[in-house]
Amino acid sequence: MEDNITKLVEWIREQVNGAGLKGAIVGVSGGIDSAVIAHLIKRAFPESSLGVIMPCKSNPKDREDALRVVESCNIDYHTIDLTETHQILFSAMESELARKKEWNEETARLGDANTRARLRMTTLYAVANNYGYMVVGTDNAAEWHTGYFTKYGDGGVDIVPLVHFTKGEVREMAKILGVPDSIVSKAPSAGLWENQTDEIEMGTTYDMIDKYLKGEEIPKKDQEIIERMHNRTEHKRNIAASPPKF
Repeated sequence: MEDNITKLVEWIREQVNGAGLKGAIVGVSGGIDSAVIAHLIKRAFPESSLGVIMPCKSNPKDREDALRVVESCNIDYHTIDLTETHQILFSAMESELARKKEWNEETARLGDANTRARLRMTTLYAVANNYGYMVVGTDNAAEWHTGYFTKYGDGGVDIVPLVHFTKGEVREMAKILGVPDSIVSKAPSAGLWENQTDEIEMGTTYDMIDKYLKGEEIPKKDQEIIERMHNRTEHKRNIAASPPKF
């Protein structure tokens, strides 16, 4: 795994330099995946890497965890609170749709969460533009395969260094890199709503997804959930569909 870390650091450096950019940036959520990326880009660009903490109706503990991450790798960072921005945007949309009696309360929670993810993406790219940095994604193999990310949200990035590594491998990487134990052992959560965890929402566990990706046998119920998620989210792993040239 130490060899993989060395190769990833060099690959990130090559991608950024090849694009003619000056450094790398990542949104730091307080979770293990963004923590690993923060450590990797700090190694790749010790003087030109940046973490951005973006609270948005978030649990205060997530910001505390994010601060532990930036401290653990000594990366420069900014905190940009998007709560008010999100409230203004989402309220305007809700008011207009409600005025026409077309507001769907049943889908509002997911729409709210995805809007937050897309606001963070917009913020990251605006800050990246300021510094001339590349936006680095945090999705691991399990999230990528199941489509467990917001299209044009946390999925809207320039590169995805962890996309071939299972959640377990990312955890192993985190320990080697020096990510705080409290982050490594934290229940994975996208912070979409109160008490939300990835595994409860998905209906299966990262351990099961990791085993599936390795070709190991898992219960049929978990296999069906994973395959259903993969098939349903194929569009997320591709650029916008286009017709054939007529």
